[in-house]
Amino acid sequence: MSGGKVILIAGPTASGKSGAALALAEKAGGEIINADAMQVYADLRILTARPSPGDERAVPHHLYGFMDGAGRCSAGRWAACAAAAVADIHSRGHAAVIVGGTGLYFRALEEGLSPIPEIAPAWRAAGVARRRELGAAAFRKEVIARDPAMENLPEGDAQRLVRAWEVFEATGKPLSEFQNLPREPLIGDIAARIVIEPPRDALYRQTELRAAAMMRGGAVDEVRTLMARGLDPGLPVMKALGVAEIAALLAGEAGEENTLAALQQATRRFAKRQLTWFRNQTPDWPRAATQEAAVEAILSAI
Repeated sequence: MSGGKVILIAGPTASGKSGAALALAEKAGGEIINADAMQVYADLRILTARPSPGDERAVPHHLYGFMDGAGRCSAGRWAACAAAAVADIHSRGHAAVIVGGTGLYFRALEEGLSPIPEIAPAWRAAGVARRRELGAAAFRKEVIARDPAMENLPEGDAQRLVRAWEVFEATGKPLSEFQNLPREPLIGDIAARIVIEPPRDALYRQTELRAAAMMRGGAVDEVRTLMARGLDPGLPVMKALGVAEIAALLAGEAGEENTLAALQQATRRFAKRQLTWFRNQTPDWPRAATQEAAVEAILSAI
């Protein structure tokens, strides 16, 4: 594989995509860029199934654990960082292997970003406070009055409704006006794309095994440390898969057996949602049932 190439590997949790990226990078002298929304945070290496320290030493890894859990990493921020990482990797003559399960990250990178001005964090805090003051239903009505294009958002979608509110309040313009402006892709041609999509029964077995390994491997201590920080419960890291289930264990509200069962169920449901997203949003991407098949298909395509 010559330098200057970009390869995208997507798929649901526990599908083997990280293993595929590592194998591909080792075979072809590439470097890996994370495209998982929770693996960007430093706080939860085990619970988010980040690559091991050994894997990270084997080939260069980028955008893993580079943010503190007290921050927020939007798709826009990630895409800008990923584009910079791609340029850095290409400057060394290496291929960039972008891997993860966050479909919106891939979309932001390929389709480009809406040119929304940087919004000060104080506006988000004000939006959250306003929603709390008015209640979810009235807050949604207020947002739609300012930006009718947000009418498709349900009142429970606090994140996007607050985003629409803060953009309007900070700029005086609706979020939809920025979203309708032309976009430019942040990277050039893609050499290969693939979604790793194992048979559902096999995938669910892998999610259950992964959840059990996390419970044995230190995830409980990770969540204990995270909870001790007293972070805003609305932060993305506090909503990471497994945090709520293990927090209930730590609070004495559930036993270990029930916590494991709840974590396994949550992981299966998350994998199912990811499968649905990729099937609906990336129908033209090639598919592979295993990480080995994915590596073989990519090497044959480039």
